[in-house]
Amino acid sequence: MAAAGVVAKCCTGRRFMDMESMRCSFSSSSPTAIAKQSLSFSNQKYQELSSLSMNGCGGDPRAPLGTIETRTFPVAPTPELAADRLNSAIFELKDNPPPVDSGIIRLQVPIQQHIEALDWLSSHTQNLLPRCYFSGRDSNFVPLIDHPNGNGNGNGHASSHHQRDKLISVAGLGSAVFFRDLNPFSLDDWRSIRRFLSKRCPLIRAYGAIRFDGRADIAPEWKGFGSFYFMVPQVEFNEFEGSSMISATVAWDNRLSRTYEEAISALEATMWKVVLARSSRIATVEIDPLEWLACLQAEGDKAYQFCLQPFDSPAFIGNTPERLFYRNWLNVSSEALAATRARGATDSLDLQIGNDLLSSPKDDHEFSIVRETGVCSSTLVEPYKALRKLPRVQHLYSQLTGTLRKEDDEFKILSCLHPTPAVCGYPMEEARTLISEIETFDRGCMLVPWDGLVVLRVNLLWE
Repeated sequence: MAAAGVVAKCCTGRRFMDMESMRCSFSSSSPTAIAKQSLSFSNQKYQELSSLSMNGCGGDPRAPLGTIETRTFPVAPTPELAADRLNSAIFELKDNPPPVDSGIIRLQVPIQQHIEALDWLSSHTQNLLPRCYFSGRDSNFVPLIDHPNGNGNGNGHASSHHQRDKLISVAGLGSAVFFRDLNPFSLDDWRSIRRFLSKRCPLIRAYGAIRFDGRADIAPEWKGFGSFYFMVPQVEFNEFEGSSMISATVAWDNRLSRTYEEAISALEATMWKVVLARSSRIATVEIDPLEWLACLQAEGDKAYQFCLQPFDSPAFIGNTPERLFYRNWLNVSSEALAATRARGATDSLDLQIGNDLLSSPKDDHEFSIVRETGVCSSTLVEPYKALRKLPRVQHLYSQLTGTLRKEDDEFKILSCLHPTPAVCGYPMEEARTLISEIETFDRGCMLVPWDGLVVLRVNLLWE
């Protein structure tokens, strides 16, 4: 349905700049001009630190973690104070380890100032990997999360941060735990990811992508992603409508040879290099993936933007209007998006093009395949067929809702929904075989689910 582009660029190794303090520090002279500082680390040293991250696919997918917690600290009026509180929380966590051999703990400090997550991510050297970014659609749609301050099992600190603030975007650096394998994504892999997540801690999330065809040979530029790649950020920045939040997450599992002490040390190493700041942008001849992402975001108010870059891999960025899957308890919803027309130069021409799209038999047939390839026993479709108008194009659109019988059915639905008929064809197996024979490039993670989205309009940037 949409073309996928591949542009040449990848980040090369550079040294980090010097930093006076080993702690995460900020200049608070202006809420819109926060000084950037960083740390001198050799590329080899950072590779050693990155290797400390834990691959959660190696654990027992059916064994629950000893603890899953979110600890929220009091709101900080400035980024400088937020950093101090977060560093203090990490120090306290180091001195008071929980009495369990596995777990994941998120420490978060709300900030009264509104700072854009993409600016925060752009302020860091491109060598600080892995990294990820995700933003939602405009405020007329469902927010990324309704209650951002879930405190896990209640052993955290109280927070006055307004729980109705909508989460706009998320940026992450480092991985507390990642999930990657060369074999196709399986039910056990899904369970391994779910093992580190809990509805009591809604901001502990795994961001990632799955290959279009996990059985096909992986091209060199996609090696770092494996057949799938998901990460729970080690240090995360959340942008809300009127405020912000900085957080740090530590994950450990003794059965994966990842002790609590090792996880804390890895988190401290990442925190030393993280800067909660905005930075001046300097024009260069290089292609910066995040600058591209910012351009997409400028006109993508009705779409999701994302960036995913594993260590020693290209940056995978994109702008997608479609959410493939959303679950709240056992209630699930999906969007069917198909057929494409350009927007009209005038209101009358735009209306005419939209009406033509709605009445086209060919496009209606394509759309009905996408809409009616459902897996729930009972499905409500509302609207049945409407127009989704984006800045440059418009599509046929409907939303489907249903109810799961049990939680594991989530994996079955995702398996059935991916790849969608709109990006693969129907019947799926015959269409996928034809694609593998005709296309001369590796789709990689293009046109696949990314944190519950259908990834369209993407770029893989390398050098």
